[in-house]
Amino acid sequence: MEQASNLQHRSSEKTSAGWINGLIGVVIFSGSLPATRIAVLEFAPVFLTVARASIAGVIAVCMLVLLQQRRPAKNQLMPLFIVAMGVVVGFPLLTALALQYVTSAHSIVFVGLLPLATAVFGVLRGGERPRPVFWLFSILGSALVVGFAFSKGVTASPTGDLLMLLAILVCGLGYAEGAKLSRTLGGWQVICWALVLALPGMLALTWLTFPPSLATITLPAWVSLGYVSLFSMLIGFVFWYRGLAQGGIAAVGQLQLLQPFFGLALAATLLHEQVSFGMLAVTLAVILCVAGARRFSR
Repeated sequence: MEQASNLQHRSSEKTSAGWINGLIGVVIFSGSLPATRIAVLEFAPVFLTVARASIAGVIAVCMLVLLQQRRPAKNQLMPLFIVAMGVVVGFPLLTALALQYVTSAHSIVFVGLLPLATAVFGVLRGGERPRPVFWLFSILGSALVVGFAFSKGVTASPTGDLLMLLAILVCGLGYAEGAKLSRTLGGWQVICWALVLALPGMLALTWLTFPPSLATITLPAWVSLGYVSLFSMLIGFVFWYRGLAQGGIAAVGQLQLLQPFFGLALAATLLHEQVSFGMLAVTLAVILCVAGARRFSR
């Protein structure tokens, strides 16, 4: 009886740690789309995608060598390829292309669908089976975020919308596959090896798409490139994959519902934009949906 109680206590601690790590990852990711929007105004989308992956990949190589990490097993190479295609190449490239047609505010519509996509792939690829009530909270939370985005008067762009939808699908798959792999390979090791796997191609494409001149690139674009390379492409995933593996893909994935509101809070703090009562009300409702999803995730 005591042994069962200790096991349950350790499981609870692991789940709580997963939610904390996941929340840190979401806070880091909240600056990704605004930074990409700034960077893509001065860098070509393809160059931005391959350059951020190359910078993060070189850092990943250094981390793996310095910390003497073992190489992935043969059966881990295909999941790592899926992670690389989903979160290293697919999502950054598709969002960079989409943000040529839509604003970062418009992308909130699709970010609101990412937790649901992650949960679905968590069931398909991670073998998770949340309770039926979990899906109610997940769908309600997504609907609140999408509804909030539409209430801000977003405009439609068929091309931009299609690109963002594809970005959400490949990202959800990459999240679920990476979280599943993190259970055996380790959280930060997964994103590092995925970056290394993609690095040769990314370096070659960086060379081929390098801008003819860097003289006109402004400081905000350079800072944005640095942010999406170091934080969005590497550091955020260290916390995110660890959180998904510890707390459950479907459950912790619901924290992404808060990402748009963290971004708005960041804008209010740094840019002194006004935060309305409606925004606070929707944020509170989304937090309740996340709490409900956590309660019924197992």
